Amino acid sequence: MPIRILIADDHSVVRQGLRMFLRLDSDLEVVGEAANGSEAIQMAQKLHPDVVLMDMLMPVMDGVTATAQIRAELPDTEVIALTSVLDDGTVVGAVKAGAIGYLLKDTQADELRRAIKAAAAGQVQLSPQAAARLVNEVRVPESQVIGLTDRETDVLKLLAQGKANKEIASELSIGEKTVKTHVSAILGKLGVQSRTQAALYAAQQGFVSLE
Repeated sequence: MPIRILIADDHSVVRQGLRMFLRLDSDLEVVGEAANGSEAIQMAQKLHPDVVLMDMLMPVMDGVTATAQIRAELPDTEVIALTSVLDDGTVVGAVKAGAIGYLLKDTQADELRRAIKAAAAGQVQLSPQAAARLVNEVRVPESQVIGLTDRETDVLKLLAQGKANKEIASELSIGEKTVKTHVSAILGKLGVQSRTQAALYAAQQGFVSLE
C-alpha cells in the first residue's frame, strides 16, 4: 500500500510541484490538496491520510493551528511542517502542535521523500542542531508527567533514537500494533501530541544523547 499524502499549501504552484515529483515514487500517493489550514482539517477528516505536508503560513487558518487539530482528531496521521520560515517561534509552535518533522521548502526532493516515508513509519529524525534548539523550548511540565512503565520507557528510548515502529517491534520482540499502543500511552502520559516532543523529553531525561 502506498503512503497516502495530503498537501496543504496556499500556493497552487507549490502544490503542483510537490504532486509532480512525489508521483515519481510508486511508494507515495497524493490523495488530496488544501489551500489553507481549515481546508486541510476538512480534507484530513475525509481522507485519513498517512502524512500531511503542512505549510505554516496560510490564510484563513495557519499551519500550526491546523496541525494541532489534525493530531488531536487523527492520531494515526503524521504531519510534516514544510515551510519557508525557520524562526524559533514557528519551529517550536509546529512541534508543540504535534508535527513529527520540520523541513524547509528548499529541501531536496529525495530528502523530502525519505522524510515522508520515515514519518509514515513513526520515525523521529532530529538533526543535532534542531534538537539542541528545541530541547530547551519544548518542555514537558514535571507536574504533568504520569510515570511510564518499564516497557514504555524502553519504547521511548528506541523511538528517540530514530527507530521506526517496525524496528522497535523487532528489537523488543513485540508486534507493531503493540508498539503503536505503547506510543499512544507515552504521548498521553507526557501530555504531548507528537513523537518529536516525546523524543525531546527523552533527551531532557538523559535517556538519549543529543549528539
